[in-house]
Amino acid sequence: MDSANDKIFSISEFIQLLNIGLKTSKARIIGEVGEAKSGPTGHMYFTMKDEKDGGMLNCIIWRSKYSLYGLKLQEGMKIMASGYPEIYAPSGRLSFIAETIEPAGEGALKKEYERLKAKLKEEGIFDLARKREIPKYPQRIGVITSKQGAVLADFLNNLGRFGFKVKMIDSRVEGQAAVADLLASIKTFKKEDIEVLVIMRGGGSLEAMMAFNNELLVREMADFPVPVIAAIGHDRDVSLVAMAADLAVSTPTAAANRLSESWEQALLFLERYERDIIGRYGQILEDYREIENKFRFSLQNFKNTLLNAKINFGSSLKKSFSGFRILLAKTKEKLEYAEKTIEFNNPERQLKLGYCIASSGGKIIRKVGDVKVGENLDVKVLDGAIVSEIKKINKIL
Repeated sequence: MDSANDKIFSISEFIQLLNIGLKTSKARIIGEVGEAKSGPTGHMYFTMKDEKDGGMLNCIIWRSKYSLYGLKLQEGMKIMASGYPEIYAPSGRLSFIAETIEPAGEGALKKEYERLKAKLKEEGIFDLARKREIPKYPQRIGVITSKQGAVLADFLNNLGRFGFKVKMIDSRVEGQAAVADLLASIKTFKKEDIEVLVIMRGGGSLEAMMAFNNELLVREMADFPVPVIAAIGHDRDVSLVAMAADLAVSTPTAAANRLSESWEQALLFLERYERDIIGRYGQILEDYREIENKFRFSLQNFKNTLLNAKINFGSSLKKSFSGFRILLAKTKEKLEYAEKTIEFNNPERQLKLGYCIASSGGKIIRKVGDVKVGENLDVKVLDGAIVSEIKKINKIL
């Protein structure tokens, strides 16, 4: 301790030491805005004044924070800021580094809420036409909420057992300080493969709900790539995030039930179809037994008919064989008669008897008019042919 007390600091070192201690003195302060101006880099420099005794405090809010809250600081505005004190070494000036700013008092908060609500409504952010249907049979769900409290437990306990894959990001949800967390969570989920996003918190005062009335957050909700369910409770005024969401419910239980709804309906349909199929199968089985009995009866009739046909066929076959033998005998007689007739009329037989066949020019001569004097005459006899010339024709009168 003695060595620490004996240490000699430079001014900058001592200011740095002071700032380490001052940073642990975080506080929320309320007052009226005095002079407010933007620096060349976009940071906002302003003063806050105590309404009672005129106490003054220099304040700074960095550009990245100032742009989050959508509040334009103006002289005379009553605000609440949260942050910590810090000494700026080059000037030795003490300033309050504001991390959040918001209108102070119920009236101011309500006025800002109504102003932003009217602006967004005019742009069509709340229009029903732009709202998307919550997908049927969702599986991949993103959740933004605080893991503290009963909200998350209520949601998970009421989510049906349908194989949901839930990804959750723990975020602050209370007051203006939650804006940065909520925006960062949304940015993360934009890169995730989810089918629906659920943002949740319980009810609260207008001051507690400030983050969910933030313009940047509302616009992010409206432009999110998949449908958004807002399960945000409220005492009086519905949050602007809920108005911009594709579906707004007041409790995490309602959000869980909505996600399970299509699966529950599918389960009911399956049970109904199962009963219908079993009923139809029973009827078919009953019909089958009836058909089977009819088939057996028809088969027996066919068997009896076949036996009768077999007996009749045997008798018919004997009759057929007898008739066939008679037919063969008659056919043989006809063939023998035809053979004798052909043999009797065979020209060769006539030649053997001493007859001959005369022709001229390939035509058989039957009368003297068939030839002329001087033409050749072919005379066919039993053992050859005689060719002669016609010298004279004697016609028998």
